[in-house]
Amino acid sequence: MAFLLQSMDVGQTPPIEYRQATADEDVVLGEALVTASTGLLTKCGATAKPEFMAVGPQDEQDIVPVVRVQDYQVWRTQLSAAGTSLKPGNKVTLETDGLRVTATTTSGVAAIVELEGTAAGDGVRVRFA
Repeated sequence: MAFLLQSMDVGQTPPIEYRQATADEDVVLGEALVTASTGLLTKCGATAKPEFMAVGPQDEQDIVPVVRVQDYQVWRTQLSAAGTSLKPGNKVTLETDGLRVTATTTSGVAAIVELEGTAAGDGVRVRFA
C-alpha cells in the first residue's frame, strides 16, 4: 500500500503540482516526499514530516505529480509492523520505503487518527500536523 488521501477537513481539492525528483529516485504513487538540499524531491526520512505525496509515478524526465501535505488532510496507509499498543493520538514514524508507517512512537511524525487493526499490514489513518 501507499499513502492515499482519505479525507480533508475543508471542501477543496488539493492542486496537483509537477515537481522534479532526484534522478536516482524511483518515485511511485503514494510515496512521502521532501525537498532535498538540491531543490529536488526525494524520499521522506522516518522522522521528517512529508512536504508532498506523490499522486502518480515519476516519468522519464524525473517529473512527479504531487500534492502538498496539509494538517487538515487524513491519509490512509498500512502498518509495516505489529503495533499492539498503538492507539489514536500516538505519533509514529515513517517506514524507510516512504509508503507506510511503523509502530515506533519515538520521534513520530504521523498522528494516528484511526486503526483498522494492529497487525502488520493492517490499515491506519494518519494526519501530519
